[in-house]
Amino acid sequence: MRKVLSVVGTRPEAIKMAPLINQLKKESWVECRVLATAQHRQLLDQVLKIFDIQPDIDLNIMRPNQTLPELTARLITELDTVLSAEQPDAVLAQGDTTTVMTVALACFYRRIPFGHVEAGLRTGDLSNPFPEEMNRVVASHLAKWHFAPTEGAKCNLLREGIDPADIHVTGNTVIDALLDVVDRCEIHAPHITPGKRLILVTSHRRENFGAPFKEICRAVRYLVQSNPDIEVLYPVHPNPNVREMAYSMLGDLPQVRLCDPLDYLPFVAAMKAAYIIMSDSGGVQEEAPALAKPVLVFRNETERPEAVQEGVVKLVGTCFDTIVSYAQRLLDDPVYYKSLAKGTSPYGDGRSCARIINVLKSSLTGS
Repeated sequence: MRKVLSVVGTRPEAIKMAPLINQLKKESWVECRVLATAQHRQLLDQVLKIFDIQPDIDLNIMRPNQTLPELTARLITELDTVLSAEQPDAVLAQGDTTTVMTVALACFYRRIPFGHVEAGLRTGDLSNPFPEEMNRVVASHLAKWHFAPTEGAKCNLLREGIDPADIHVTGNTVIDALLDVVDRCEIHAPHITPGKRLILVTSHRRENFGAPFKEICRAVRYLVQSNPDIEVLYPVHPNPNVREMAYSMLGDLPQVRLCDPLDYLPFVAAMKAAYIIMSDSGGVQEEAPALAKPVLVFRNETERPEAVQEGVVKLVGTCFDTIVSYAQRLLDDPVYYKSLAKGTSPYGDGRSCARIINVLKSSLTGS
């Protein structure tokens, strides 16, 4: 029997790895072990509980006000200790966080094959998003298996010289996760005042801290004050750079509900209930189109261009005027709204995990 170690550190990683972990646990040829770095402690635990996943190893790595160098150094040394003890035949991790980059590097040092789930996303700018673009580039050049969600992601990898035989277009596991929970989240639907339309807002990316996030909050405030028929639900990320400004700029508005980050089921329910979603989240860019919700993205570039090309996501950056202009157009123009609310997603069909497992089984067992 082969041993595969699956690593999760943040909420988005857990969402996208959970269906893969649970399917691996059903396979007779492999022992699936789970390592939580807990780069995001509370948010990670919420998702693992929903999918009934109990980590076998928990590093509990996060510390208050931890810098990226401190986090990276601690992860490298602690991951190496785990790899030495576990001796897995393969390691899997998803995405573009510091957890993923350090897992890839630790596996490289130990000569353990690493599989990168959601490989090949690129903006082409190492400083945007920061540090995620660097993390995924490094992970790609250390991985044995590249599980690319789209043909576009595969093309990115080929341009960087990755062996075509090592790239497998699987779709995105986030759609597997979404389809798993979408029919059991209605009990968590948010209350919407009769006659109101709900705008769901999230923002947490490091590159938007400071002046860009102030513009976002200013735009949300203006939209609420200009449109009495809307209300805003904003689950606020716990990072002080986000939380303090959000509450100071929006906390006095009765049409704005600020709350702690939502568990995954309530968040899916909120996406289903929303009229518009405004966010800088990568996962939201993938999930919301599948729910026929238009998404305005608080970024100037995205490593997920397929949804933009499909016309279901619009990049609006962090400029007050641009955010307000596109949001108001969605509120006022039913034809424009329908053009973004198509209900199509270029990111998967719910069978991504099965494709990944087939590749691993063939490679590790020869069958």
